[in-house]
Formats: sequence, structure tokens, C-alpha cells
Amino acid sequence: MKQFRTLLLATALCIITVSFSQAQSKVAHINTQELIAAMPEAKAAQTEIETLGKTYQTDIQASITEYQNTVKQYDAEAETKTAEENQKRMVELQEKQQRIAQFRQDAQKDLAEKEAELFKPIQEKAMKAINDVAQEKGYQYVLDRATLIVANGDDILADVKKKLGI
Repeated sequence: MKQFRTLLLATALCIITVSFSQAQSKVAHINTQELIAAMPEAKAAQTEIETLGKTYQTDIQASITEYQNTVKQYDAEAETKTAEENQKRMVELQEKQQRIAQFRQDAQKDLAEKEAELFKPIQEKAMKAINDVAQEKGYQYVLDRATLIVANGDDILADVKKKLGI
């Protein structure tokens, strides 16, 4: 009888342990920034954004150079002009400064919009691959490695890269 109780208790403990381990969620982690950076589409998008940024920078620098040349010219001619003409020139220079500042703001906004436009489908593709791998491997949760302090779960970065062919 004592052996039967021991056997029953051991069986109950095994059943509880198995059901508890099955009730635990499987958790994995991935560094999505590293994944996206490794995608060829992201590299192409980054190159496009950098090219556009350089174009804007060139245009801004040309405007600044033109502004500086105009300032030098107006300073050199200031003594030969009337006070009224000098005042008009000052207003003109202020307007040029404002146009340059406005162009700089518009360029930054345009760059941000272009980056969002180019990276949205890349992020969606990465998220789909992460979801696919998580389902294939039976993970209920996949956490981003960038926000983790301790990561003892499985890192699925290599599996997702394999899924994406990178």
C-alpha cells in the first residue's frame, strides 16, 4: 500500500510537471535592427536616402554661397547707395535667409517621409518572416533584443535571415 501511494504521488508529480511545462510559453528574441540592416532592400533604400540627402545638401550649400556672395556685394556697395536702398537690400537678405531656412526644413521633412515610405515595406517583410519562423518553431512570444536586458531564450535571427534568403 505504501508503494502504491508513492507510485501514485510520483505519477501525479509527473503529470503536474508535464502540464506545467506545456503551459509555459515559448519565448524567443531577435534583433530586428540587425535583421533589417542585413536585408538588401534596406541597403538600397539607405543608399537612395543618402543620395537624396546629398542632393539637398548641395542645393542648400549653393544657396548659402549665393547668399554670402550677395552679402559681400551689398557690403561693398553700401557706401554708394542711399539709406533707402540699403534698407531694401537688408530686407532682401533677410528674405533669402528665411527661404534657405524653409528649404532646409522642407528637405528634412521630405527625407523623413521618403525614409518612412521606403522602409515600411521592408519592415513589413521582416515582421512577416519573424511571424512565420515563430509559428514554425512554436514560439508564442518573440521579443526585440534591443529592449531586453537578459535574453536566455532562443535567438531566431539566423532562422529569419535564412527564411529571407540573406
